[in-house]
Parts: sequence; C-alpha cells; structure tokens
Amino acid sequence: MSDAHSATSRRAALKFLGAGGGAVAASALLTACNGVQGNSASGGAGAFPGTPPWQFAFINHVTTNSFFVPTKTGMTDAAKLLGLPDPQWTGSTEGNVSEMANAFSTAINANVAGIAIALTDNNAFVEPTKRALAKGIPVVAYNATAPGNYPLTYVGQDLYQSGFLMGQRIARDVTSGTILVGISQPGGNNVQPRLDGITDALKQAAPGVTVLSINTGAEQANELNAITAAYDGHADAKGVYAVDAGSTASIAQLISNRGIQGKVHAGGYDTLADTLKGVQSGALDFTIDQSAYLQGFLPVLYMYMFRLSGTLVSPPVTDTGLTFVTKDNVAPYISANSKFEGGPKADLVPMPASIPLPAATASTH
Repeated sequence: MSDAHSATSRRAALKFLGAGGGAVAASALLTACNGVQGNSASGGAGAFPGTPPWQFAFINHVTTNSFFVPTKTGMTDAAKLLGLPDPQWTGSTEGNVSEMANAFSTAINANVAGIAIALTDNNAFVEPTKRALAKGIPVVAYNATAPGNYPLTYVGQDLYQSGFLMGQRIARDVTSGTILVGISQPGGNNVQPRLDGITDALKQAAPGVTVLSINTGAEQANELNAITAAYDGHADAKGVYAVDAGSTASIAQLISNRGIQGKVHAGGYDTLADTLKGVQSGALDFTIDQSAYLQGFLPVLYMYMFRLSGTLVSPPVTDTGLTFVTKDNVAPYISANSKFEGGPKADLVPMPASIPLPAATASTH
C-alpha cells in the first residue's frame, strides 16, 4: 500500500469515528475492548493479563482456494500462541460478494471479538464495517482493501505496486507483441490493481506490448481450461502471465504439459506446488511471493492487541511484501515444503549461511 493510500485509509477511518455516529462507535469499541461478551477468562499469554476466549472471524472470498492454506495456518498459529480458540473461516467459495456480506453480518450478529475480511468489493462491505465498529467489533482488512471503507488497517501486499514491478520485470523479456494475463476476478480489489500495475508499467517500459486479459474465473478447478483455451486461441503470444495463484499454477501446468519451456515467457503470483515446480523446471520465469501466512497470522495479533489495550495499540498498515522467486532462489521453497508456504511440514526451517542484501531503504525526506 502506498503512503498516500495509507494516509487516505487512516483519514477515512478517523472521519467515520469522529462524525455522524462515530462517538457511539468509539465508545462501543472501548467498552468491548475492555472485555465484554461474557466469556470466561483464560490464562494470559506470556506476560499479558488473562482475557476472555476471544473468537475472531475471517471472511474470505474463495474459502477453499489452496492459496489460503498458509493464511489459515497463520491465523490458527497466532490464536494458539495467544491461548485463543481457532478463528472462524467463512465467506464464499467462488468470490460471491453477497455470500461474503451475509457471512460478515452473521459474524457481527454473533458478537465475535474481531473480524478480518478481504475487501474485494468497494461498496458491499462499507455498511457492515460501520455496524461492526458501532458494536465495538474491530475490523481489519487482509489480502485486499477498498477505498472508502473503514477498516482499522490493511494487512497484505501493495497490489498495484506489485503489478507495476511485475510489468517492469516482464519488459526485460518481452518488448513487443501480445501477452496473455490471466485474472480470476476481473474488477476484484484482490487482483485488478495488479493487472492495472502491469499495464501501466508496460506502457512506460515496453509500449510495443499489448496486454490481453483472460478471465479465468474464481473457481480454481476451471482455471487450467480457461488458460489453455486462451493460449490455443493466441499461439503467437510472446508471454503468458497471471495475477492470481490458481491461474499462475495453471500456466505452469500448461507449459509443462505442452513441453514449451523456453518458447514462451511466463510468470505470476504465489507459491502453489505446481507454480514452484514450474519455476524450478523453467516453465515459469518467476513467481511473486506475498507472504500468505502473515496475512492470517498478523490480523489475529493486531486484533488481540487492539482489544487487550482498549484500543490504545492501533494496528499499523502492513505490506506483507514482494519477493521474486526465480530459478536462483526457488530451491529453499521446495526443499522446506513448509507450512509457511502452504506445505505440510511444521519443522524448523534452517537458516542459510548468509542473508542476501534486501533493497536499500528509501529516503524518508
């Protein structure tokens, strides 16, 4: 999330809390965060005081999508760390906004202790967010956020910036012709900003490239068919890319099945098993890791601290990052097969002998 967007989000939240019923919402938050809801107190975590067994809820747009396996692991790990029950995981299996809004309302009516939601739509979740805050229920956006809504914070990737950097990366390999870009939910706040970023970057870095977006659908099982049909209809495409996990894994499968590694450039997002194999084999030039685990782990910590402190510890906007995974650095992802990236192993992952230098810190002046 950019500094400007972060500031706008904070101003929007303060505007709601400070005007037109905001005083009621603030009062309710302070009351709720001081321990209402009638749950029996549990032992405090670490040096923290005992709390009720706060039940958090996560509202998701594709609840069965394998991308969110590490997110669910992260929220469960955080809850265990804090001595809380497993958060609820609910929403829609296919990006249905109405189903998500209904799940949101159900969580509010159940007086859950906090709600984390992927704000994939600009309008549908504004009123539920206001209602939750007015009842003293903190709301945190994760994976996707929305302008004009009022979450306390956002935990996830800066989606437009990640798309822009991906577009610059594509321009190193493709300078003219058509590229295909799969997108699971055109217009959705979780993926559309990435496509917009790619398009804007290529206009600057490779204006000879034409971007043809392909609607692959929110149902993961159908994405391979959509990508395959698109490629068969545009066999002269210079590259095949995607802005979501399922479409990226489908591209890796397509290129591997057709044996066309090296004949077409490709890349995308996230660390599903087929995607990592595709990077290792050369079917994909790269994939982008956005730390799905942290998108579950951190919202639980933030909602817990917000309640524990009676709203004094306000959760920070958190960009969960962008790592280009290539043939040069994919090996640890595959060998670890760790729960942090959606694998089954919960073992300690060994540290490397040295840590590569990250990007230099930008000036704050």
